[in-house]
Amino acid sequence: MILLDGKIASLSVKNELKEQVHQLVSSGKRAPHLAVIIVGNNGASETYVASKVKNCEEIGFGSTLIRLDNTIDESILLNAIDELNKDELIDGILVQLPLPKHISEQKVIEKIVPNKDVDGFHPVNAGKLVQGLPTFIPATPYGIMLMLQYYQIETKGKHAIVIGRSNIVGRPMSILLSSNTQYGNCTVTVCHSHTKNLKELCLQGDIIVAALGKPEFLKADMIKDGAVIIDVGITRVEDATAKKGFRIKGDVAFDEVAAKAAAITPVPGGVGLMTIAGLLKNTLHSYQSGILNHRQ
Repeated sequence: MILLDGKIASLSVKNELKEQVHQLVSSGKRAPHLAVIIVGNNGASETYVASKVKNCEEIGFGSTLIRLDNTIDESILLNAIDELNKDELIDGILVQLPLPKHISEQKVIEKIVPNKDVDGFHPVNAGKLVQGLPTFIPATPYGIMLMLQYYQIETKGKHAIVIGRSNIVGRPMSILLSSNTQYGNCTVTVCHSHTKNLKELCLQGDIIVAALGKPEFLKADMIKDGAVIIDVGITRVEDATAKKGFRIKGDVAFDEVAAKAAAITPVPGGVGLMTIAGLLKNTLHSYQSGILNHRQ
């Protein structure tokens, strides 16, 4: 069984990016710059944002963190995004989700100009992804593809089962795995809460991407021997015996599934780290596109 270790794979990506930034700065150019907006003080969001800022620092990216109170009017957030849209020194803009209920996530996503949308959520970028055009790939699916590439997981002709159909993971993941690319060319089945015979479908999967947000949902009796398992889930489960009072669980019952799988991602230490790697690569892509389009 191969452990698809996000620490190792993401470090490879980050080292590559660090070298590219070094070359840029050494030649007199500025470093790429990512701006992150967080609304409120959600504990999980704080952790994610801190990690993104830290990773920017590690590879030499500039970063800006904007904190807004969770009671702000929606217009305040939209105006803050607009200022970043206009700033030629900002290459990527990310608004940490989820947002307070009184703020429309869709309005926020659409407010970010597509050429700075390093999360890859804007409808323009989503449309380009569907058509196979160069675009920003949502960071989690991008990170998964980078992991498959790093570990040279064979995908051609395989049957991939994607459990979950969100615009953030499930849908773009199904598109990438079915695309005519080196780490695509799968036959993809997308499953969701209304899928009948889910277990039977999973047992057909050579590759299973679990992205439904239910801790330890995928059990050993739902996979065939030798399957490749990608666990996207990350849920805080209360545990009085844990130092922090909770443990992070994935969508896969890791111990029992690992015994049958050919390869599997851990949680934590798997897809989450690759998500940040995908985000950083998107930011560099935005920077490079901006230079070509005379953004200084």
